[in-house]
Amino acid sequence: MPEHEVFFINSLASLYLGVQLQEVFPDSKYFVDCVPKGDPTSIVKAYEEEKENPGFDLKKFVTSHFTFPAQTVTDYQSSGKPIIQHLNDLWNVLSRKSDIAAGTLIPLPNPYVVPGGRFREVYYWDSYFTMLGLQVSRRVDLIENMVANFAYLVDEFGFIPNGNRTYYLGRSQPPFFSMMIALLAEEHGEMVFLKYRSQLEKEYAYWMEGEKNLTATDNAHRHVVQLPDGSILNRYWDDNDSPRPEAYAEDIQMAQKASGKAGIVYSHIRAAAESGWDFSSRWFKDGQQMETIQTTHLIPVDLNCLLLHTEETLLKIYTLSGEPQQSASFNKKINSRKKAIQEYCWSKSLCFFVDYNFAGHIQSNLPTLAAAYPLFFSIADKKQAEKVAEIIAEKFLQPGGLLTTLSNTGQQWDAPNGWAPLQWITYKGLKNYGHDKLATEIKNSWMGLNEKVYAATGKMMEKYNVTDTTTNAGGGEYPNQDGFGWTNGVYLKFSQEK
Repeated sequence: MPEHEVFFINSLASLYLGVQLQEVFPDSKYFVDCVPKGDPTSIVKAYEEEKENPGFDLKKFVTSHFTFPAQTVTDYQSSGKPIIQHLNDLWNVLSRKSDIAAGTLIPLPNPYVVPGGRFREVYYWDSYFTMLGLQVSRRVDLIENMVANFAYLVDEFGFIPNGNRTYYLGRSQPPFFSMMIALLAEEHGEMVFLKYRSQLEKEYAYWMEGEKNLTATDNAHRHVVQLPDGSILNRYWDDNDSPRPEAYAEDIQMAQKASGKAGIVYSHIRAAAESGWDFSSRWFKDGQQMETIQTTHLIPVDLNCLLLHTEETLLKIYTLSGEPQQSASFNKKINSRKKAIQEYCWSKSLCFFVDYNFAGHIQSNLPTLAAAYPLFFSIADKKQAEKVAEIIAEKFLQPGGLLTTLSNTGQQWDAPNGWAPLQWITYKGLKNYGHDKLATEIKNSWMGLNEKVYAATGKMMEKYNVTDTTTNAGGGEYPNQDGFGWTNGVYLKFSQEK
């Protein structure tokens, strides 16, 4: 068992399994966020001694030996406030001070913003979209603190984990660190790039680890994959092949449904969790059932666009530092990745950017909104952007904004749900190529839905049903959450767009 999962797997052993498999709490994440009131060994010993007693109540036992996570704040409804005022006030509600180590929480040195709801810790890719709103609210102090926290995590662990919990230390999330640095540089100038050079280099090394050892026959290692033409692209990956501690019962049940070996199924599930799209038909071999999940076989177009931006940011740093040899090296890397994205992720038959299944040597036939990333990062040519815009307008645009996929599977990253980060990525991508009318329609549809739900509930949601704007979104492992960091951030950023 991986060392970083020892706290709730090894040290609490049978108690942990009892709580999770008996589903004492409706959300598996709840127990792994609890903090023991005493020595874990003593707690387990007491459990072993008491569990056979007549009338033993496991939940009562846990209640007496653990401090439960802080209850979700539910009293910050609008109180009649205009939405912009509410969102500006909400940053203080969602902010957390620097931590001390407690249970599975990884302490961070500076204040940060959590998403809200069940998400009581910082999350990597969420935070970029949260920062967009913090910039609008002129909370640059929080942006600085959060970037510093991510730099701290890179120095501490060699990468930015999914979130600041020990059970997230097997994986990262979509690498937006270079985007965060660029956002902070908008406020404080180009010296910000130099300040975070070391941490950005370490993060890039994490994603590219093992690339030099790949061969035509041994073509994949952790996050890197060598393709038939020798180019290197990336995939999502988690170093562990066991059930996720925060979703233990759910993963066990899914592995029992799947036909493959359990360890392989867990690897695919964890890799999908690293993508942030947990879960979506995008990762399913049959496009419908999660038991066919195949995440580690796929080269995701959005991930490779993000890593291209990381390479471009490092090139900027080496240019600023006057290092021609490094600059030349990264120019080559950038050109190679751009070419490979075009070669493997542009579908001539669909006229859309898609993921590439390197294990099956075939492009995905499932269009998703990840196709907007090459427009956001200006990788697409003009004709490609026109085709992508046409399909988005025809198939993805709904009364409340954009669908994430065209499949309705019951997974939360599928239809009929829409998510704030993808509305922003698509909006900016379309604007980059002059599709202003469509971009504005997306913005107005999304903001209108946000405003409608806010007027009815006084809250901002994690995701929305963009097809039927009279209902809340659903699907996935847990109920819709309110708060909500990236929704707030994108709404505020949209409010500044003309």
